Amino acid sequence: MGFEVDILDLSRFTSEFGRQIHPCKSCVSTSMALCHWPCSCYPNYSLGQTDDWMNEIYPLWVAAHGILIITPVNWYQAPTTFKAMIDRLVCADGGNPDPSSTHGKKAKEAKELELKGWAYPKHLKGRHFGIVTHGDSVGAEGLRRSLVDWLIDLELISAGGMAEMDSYIGYMQPYATAHEAYDKDKAFQEEVLNVARALGAAIELARTGHLEDAAQRSQRAATQITKAGGQHGA
Repeated sequence: MGFEVDILDLSRFTSEFGRQIHPCKSCVSTSMALCHWPCSCYPNYSLGQTDDWMNEIYPLWVAAHGILIITPVNWYQAPTTFKAMIDRLVCADGGNPDPSSTHGKKAKEAKELELKGWAYPKHLKGRHFGIVTHGDSVGAEGLRRSLVDWLIDLELISAGGMAEMDSYIGYMQPYATAHEAYDKDKAFQEEVLNVARALGAAIELARTGHLEDAAQRSQRAATQITKAGGQHGA
């Protein structure tokens, strides 16, 4: 479709020496202003917590106009490596873009800032997304719903029903033949392509302004209905 694409393969976490995403320290639980955007908790040299992969991952999310997530299901949930990234993206949901305002991790200063009135900036707001979850027995639909909720909370925009997919490959069949089942499942592969196409179309519509126009028209219609209802009630 003519888009420049960056591929983030989180399975490298399990197959490359030194590749790691350090855990979220839950600074948000103390104060939103203490959670910096992007995360500043690492490197922590005193604990040997260095070479954090998120330093490369944050710029990918910032640069993208659209995010396509394709993930398997692990026990009804996202795989460990994916969940680690999700947790570390909490700073995109209202995180403090100015670490100097809390002089690093000064909890007292962060609390004072938050209590004065925090804006909760949505640092990834407005990007479009598509989702594909797949499994071999259960959980694909639940994970899809969970991921959609997460991305919408971050104020990303779904590329529509065609861009949200859950499916099963080799349903309840032996793991030994799972790759063969996938290779034969051309319909599944085409559905994944359709999710990508829907995402690309949404990005293109947003670029040309047509998607925004449609949203504005919907808002005007809703406003008119509300006004009409109010007049009728009077």
